[in-house]
Amino acid sequence: MSVISGKKILLGVTAGIAAYKTAFLVRLFVKAGAQVKVIMTPAAKEFVTPLTLSTLSKNAVISSFTKEEDDNDEWNNHVEMGLWADLMLIAPATANTLSKMAQGHSDNFLLATYLSARCPVYFAPAMDLDMYKHPSTLENFESLRSFGDIMIPATSGELASGLTGEGRMAEPEDIVKFIANHLAENLPLYNKKVLITAGPTYEAIDPVRFIGNHSSGKMGFELAAAAHAAGAQVTLISGPTHLENPNEDIKIIRVQSAVEMYNAATDHFSEVDIAIASAAVSDYRPKISASQKIKKSAETMELQLVKNPDILASLGEFKKHQLLVGFALETENEEENASGKLKRKNLDFIVLNSLNDSGAGFKSETNKVKILFKDEKVKAFPLKSKREVAQDILNEIILLLDE
Repeated sequence: MSVISGKKILLGVTAGIAAYKTAFLVRLFVKAGAQVKVIMTPAAKEFVTPLTLSTLSKNAVISSFTKEEDDNDEWNNHVEMGLWADLMLIAPATANTLSKMAQGHSDNFLLATYLSARCPVYFAPAMDLDMYKHPSTLENFESLRSFGDIMIPATSGELASGLTGEGRMAEPEDIVKFIANHLAENLPLYNKKVLITAGPTYEAIDPVRFIGNHSSGKMGFELAAAAHAAGAQVTLISGPTHLENPNEDIKIIRVQSAVEMYNAATDHFSEVDIAIASAAVSDYRPKISASQKIKKSAETMELQLVKNPDILASLGEFKKHQLLVGFALETENEEENASGKLKRKNLDFIVLNSLNDSGAGFKSETNKVKILFKDEKVKAFPLKSKREVAQDILNEIILLLDE
């Protein structure tokens, strides 16, 4: 999930040749999960059609205070548009429009909306080389920055005039990345490195059979998505599941066995700030894993098991600066058992699941948890979706980091 997902983006398009790039820009925003509404200056329609941008954004494009075919029709409310947006982007921002923004002029619907906007405003200049370097343009850049607006610098390249130099509007992919990075800087886990284990482990009996459990991995994958949305750099170590990576920016390591998960977790633990061990790791594995399928013969079969390495206890032993969170799935003496695990494994807090609670546990879309802390404080949460539970857990982590 991108930090842009769910954002309401107001895109202002002005009359520059780079306006053709806004079709790609709208497509990228929508693909990232944003809602997009487009405002065009009247002259911008000479460079890209409203039909193109309305089709891609799935919203009507506005370019005037009233519908052009009927001046007596209901007016388009620039104040409402400015209040609707989580962020506003003006791209391309021509020298003419930038000058009007800096001076507070309001002779079209886009400028009126800009002056009404209470959200962050980004602008991506696009103009010829000499215009970009002109003292008045540079002064306008500084004025807009002093207002709190965020400039997405132009790049160097071939310009519409045939000259080569600075003034080319940033490419759509780079604009989206710039905005995403800027938004991420204000997120609570920005630049934090988070390690998450998820899913079951499968311990091979032979090439066909294994010892495992019913974990689907959904809780861990939701935690990974929530941590990424909070600005973290996430490494997700997943046992065998059918779940897809929540976001291409999340590094996912697929493993099968507890030993493989142990090796991956201990290899990466020293690099991270936060580790959340939500995987349901098999406690034991067969002492011998047959290289060929075991044939059915006797009425009974004995299987000798050996203990797997304790991933969470090892991380607790290795812990230096890290914040470490574990999970406990219990069926009896729940808080007592979870509290013991919290202390033995040197955790900052532990998330308790009970199989006695309807709607909680494996293979469910919901979960009901309690969080037990080192100071013996306990927080109980009602039944929620696993996505909401993941956010509750992340909120408690953020509170601990702020202490």
